[in-house]
Amino acid sequence: MPPKRKILSSFVSFDVTYTDGTRSSNRRVPYTELSGLDGDEPARGFIEAQDREIAAASGRPRADIKSLARTPVRVPSKV
Repeated sequence: MPPKRKILSSFVSFDVTYTDGTRSSNRRVPYTELSGLDGDEPARGFIEAQDREIAAASGRPRADIKSLARTPVRVPSKV
């Protein structure tokens, strides 16, 4: 059997918790935004920019970001 291919994604998913207690899951950030020594901190600025665009379009501002964590990767279970 040939080896399985490793799938490279061009996005990294984050779970965002806001100061008002709301949560947003699987917010996608381009992998290229995270390619520095700052770790995941550049993702905060990218997600805040997305929130500003969404707020401008909907007229409803989002609360400030309280915490940011990478979405856990699901490993398919072997049957």
